Amino acid sequence: MKIIISKDFESLSINASHAITKIMNNKSNPLICVASGDSPSGIYKNIVAHVNKKELNMDHWSFLGLDEWVGLNGADEGSCRWHLNRELFNPLKIKEASICFFDGASNDLEQECSITESYIQKQGGIEIAILGLGMNGHIGMNEPQTPISSRSHVIDLDTITIEVGQKYFNTPQPLTKGITLGIATLLEAKHIFLVVSGSKKAAIVKQVIEGPISESVPASLLRNHPNCCIYLDEAAASNLNL
Repeated sequence: MKIIISKDFESLSINASHAITKIMNNKSNPLICVASGDSPSGIYKNIVAHVNKKELNMDHWSFLGLDEWVGLNGADEGSCRWHLNRELFNPLKIKEASICFFDGASNDLEQECSITESYIQKQGGIEIAILGLGMNGHIGMNEPQTPISSRSHVIDLDTITIEVGQKYFNTPQPLTKGITLGIATLLEAKHIFLVVSGSKKAAIVKQVIEGPISESVPASLLRNHPNCCIYLDEAAASNLNL
C-alpha cells in the first residue's frame, strides 16, 4: 500500500484526480468503480472541471457503482446513485449505457449481483476502484467480518453504518441492508484508490495501515494489493507513526 498525504481535502482531491486520469487515459476502454460519500466527492469535482475545460475526454470510460442501500435506487434522494448522479454522471452527461449500478429496489437482488459480476467480466475487469473508508473500517458495504472471498452480495448493515448513513438523507431512513461489490471483486481491480479525509477517520486509518490485516477491519485487506494507494489529508493521517 502506497500512502500519499496531502495538506488538506482540496489538495488530496487534486492529487488523486490527477493520478486517476493519468491511468485511465492510457487505456482504450477502461472501467472505473465509483463510490459515493464525502471523501471521493472532491475527486469528482476536479474531474468534472477538467472535462468542462476540455482538458479531459471521458467518452471511452465506463462506470461501475460500488454499492447501494437495499430498498433504494437513483430515484430516491440520498441514495448512492442519487449522489453520484448529482456529482458525476449528470454533470458529465454520462450515457446510461456506460453505467452499471446496483438497483437496491429490485425484487431480485441476487440477479443484480449476477448482472454486476458479468458486466465486470465483459468489460475486462475494473481498471480503478475508488473507495472511501467507513468508521468501522468497511469498504463499500463490506462490514467487519465479511469474508475476503466475497463477491457482489447483499449484507446486513453494521449499527455504525446505519447511524452514519443517516447524514445522506433529509429525513431518517430505515436502513438495514446494503448491496455491494465484494472484497474479492475489489481486490481484482488493477488499481485501488482509498480516499480518506478528516480527523474523525484518524483512529480507523491507524488500524487500517498499522494494525493487523484482518477481516475484522476490511480495509486492512487492501494492504496485500499490489497497486493500492491510500490518499489521506493531514487530519486523517494524524495518528500514524510516520
